[in-house]
Amino acid sequence: MRSVRNTIVRTASLSGAFLCCCMTTAAAADPASTGTNIFDPQSTPARSILHLSTFVLTVTGIIFAVVFTLLVYSISKFRARSTDANSEPAQVYGSTQIELAWTIIPVLIVVVLFLATARVLHAIQDAPMPTSAVEVTVIGHQFWWEYRYPRLGVVTANELHIPVSDPAHPTPTSLQLLSADTDHSFWIPELAGKTDLVPNHPNRMWMDPEHTGTFVGQCAQYCGTQHAKMLLRVSVDSPEDFEEWVREQQQPAVADERVAAGRRIFETTACINCHSINGTVANGRFGPDLTHLMSRSTIAAGAAPNTPQNLRLWIQNPEAVKRGSLMPAMQLSKSDLDALMDYLETLR
Repeated sequence: MRSVRNTIVRTASLSGAFLCCCMTTAAAADPASTGTNIFDPQSTPARSILHLSTFVLTVTGIIFAVVFTLLVYSISKFRARSTDANSEPAQVYGSTQIELAWTIIPVLIVVVLFLATARVLHAIQDAPMPTSAVEVTVIGHQFWWEYRYPRLGVVTANELHIPVSDPAHPTPTSLQLLSADTDHSFWIPELAGKTDLVPNHPNRMWMDPEHTGTFVGQCAQYCGTQHAKMLLRVSVDSPEDFEEWVREQQQPAVADERVAAGRRIFETTACINCHSINGTVANGRFGPDLTHLMSRSTIAAGAAPNTPQNLRLWIQNPEAVKRGSLMPAMQLSKSDLDALMDYLETLR
């Protein structure tokens, strides 16, 4: 009996510590933070999910407190005593009131939680999109993200750019989610909930960020060896900055004769089998579009900062940057690699 009581007390202490840790993290969060903080929603879907989660946590917390209180009371009130060693407790055979209570109350709780969840799901999934919405097609690959803006004629990878949404003039972003290979899950905690990318089964989600900034997320569905480094990076731009970014992305790759040797190496090696560069013969779809490679702040789906040193290592030995990636090591001579790097650094 004593060991059972100690186990219950220890479980309650750990649960309380966990809840306190969560609340402390939420309270201490910087409003300008760009981390994966589910307690700091910056978009309507994320805020709706937070409100639902808080409601469910409150209801289940009350249930936990009531059950734990009754359990402690029962253990203390009816614990074994030396005087009761040879006697049997009073036997109670059924109680209509108690049986109705422990049947009806749980059913009512489940119904309330179901209705609350259904209301939020309907509000998020069936929300009408205005004509001003930005449409993006998201394609999950092993192990990177492809973003296509069909109305804008823009194709990019790994770093999603969307405009901030002004409540007076809403500009939400509607995402169509597709998968090129296996199951993935698109999750940016501060902007929206998790939504799966399933082969041959398009899904949709949307977000209307309220502030500019950079928000990070993660593929939340195990999709292979490098699942943990299939990161998400969303840049929420002002309307002016977003329009400028779109104009830059719509331009073809820079044609600089000073790096013609590097371009020739790119177009005559296996690079073009996987990658595409607008304005060249490279039209691969297996890897990211490199037309504006150097405009991105990271490479390898967020695995490393986009610096010349990291990019050179990524080409020479991808396993050193992202073990298990599908990027092959290019066996280039030093002179060819130097020329290729000079060319790639012009793709801004």
